[in-house]
Amino acid sequence: MNSRKKRISVLIAFLMINVVIFAQQVGTNSPYSRYGYGLLLSPALGASEAMGGISYGLRRSQQANPGNPASYSELDSLTFIFDMGVSGHLAHMDDGTNKRDFYNGNLDYVTMQFPLFHKVGVSIGLLPYSKTGYNYGGVRSLSNIQYLESYRGTGGLSQVYAGAAWELANNFSAGFNLSYLFGSFSHSSVVMPVTSSALVTEEKNKFRLLNIKYDFGLQYRHELDKGRSVTVGAVYTPAVHADADVNHTILLYGGDPYENPWLSPSGEIANDTIEGTSFQLPHTFGLGFTYSTGRLLIGLDGTYQMWKEVEYPGLLDGLTTNDRFNDVIRINTGMEYVIDPLSQNFFHRIRFRGGVSYTNAYTNFSVVDPESGLSAGMGSYSEYGVNVGLGLPFRDYMSGHVSMLNIGFGYSRQQPDASYMISQDMFKISLNLNINELWFFKRQFN
Repeated sequence: MNSRKKRISVLIAFLMINVVIFAQQVGTNSPYSRYGYGLLLSPALGASEAMGGISYGLRRSQQANPGNPASYSELDSLTFIFDMGVSGHLAHMDDGTNKRDFYNGNLDYVTMQFPLFHKVGVSIGLLPYSKTGYNYGGVRSLSNIQYLESYRGTGGLSQVYAGAAWELANNFSAGFNLSYLFGSFSHSSVVMPVTSSALVTEEKNKFRLLNIKYDFGLQYRHELDKGRSVTVGAVYTPAVHADADVNHTILLYGGDPYENPWLSPSGEIANDTIEGTSFQLPHTFGLGFTYSTGRLLIGLDGTYQMWKEVEYPGLLDGLTTNDRFNDVIRINTGMEYVIDPLSQNFFHRIRFRGGVSYTNAYTNFSVVDPESGLSAGMGSYSEYGVNVGLGLPFRDYMSGHVSMLNIGFGYSRQQPDASYMISQDMFKISLNLNINELWFFKRQFN
């Protein structure tokens, strides 16, 4: 590749990162995103996601893996990797009486990976951390006056990261990610009269988080014999302590401020800012392994997150530290099989992937009896997932490098553990383009 083509590729990559920054705040209609920081997202990308989300023991020279930064050193001195993914979602929700479907789409992530020095690899990119998006409510009555009460929220957290890894000794690597974590959230309750001409009341809480996040990773690969190996990986993410100002307003409008966003408030009841409110993200520990041959890869990951005592302002959800969060245990396992990666037959080089996962929700939820409007206590849910996928290879016969178009299909179910809660079935299709180019190679002629 000549220098002009290199510059074009870099320009395209950074343009795509900018596009992702503006595309991160969409992708869910779940009422469960009302609490905490919304729905948490896995750091597994592309091929990893199709294998159930494994990442800690995954070490490949042709795949970016920010789930364990120690993997960046598995890269030869001439390779540049550009990885991006998009997805579409169908969510089916059922509360036992009512059912509804929602459709969403995302430009999910962009990552790049390249060698810096001998046995030192670097990766940069933008990844999602969480997402919030909900709009639900119903008609209520008070003193013969009917009104529509709606709860609405938007936002999410994203992270721009830069990481590096060094193979300290033969088959042993250490790495880190330094991430800039950012995002904004808005939670509103809107009361709109149905049988009177009174003004619409909107009570809103808004805040924005900006902080630094670190991830540290280790990997060790043990060669069993020629063509067979076991890789063990571990990741630790320290807790994040952040302060943010929470803006609380109660405003009056002549119409629905969401259907008519150009409306100016007709009046203001309250406008307060609570400065320096404490927000935290938990300590996270991950451990996993993969067993691989030339044709088969099998992996298992376990993750533990210490959410239980994490600080979060009660103003936003009305809960206390004792009943707000749960410690999280997540299990991911998956596999990949290829008939013959060196075959001249394209179909024999296709990679077949599959995996399953389990996690419990990090948040508890305040449950209300829809008939009486009275509290029914607290509830939570468990999430079960199944993923399958294909990796379609495209070889550059001049360099021998293989790029990959990954297609993934996922199904997950959020199964509640209390009455009156909503069960959610999520269907997802994802496309991931993994471009593997020959860089840093000086040609003798053009």
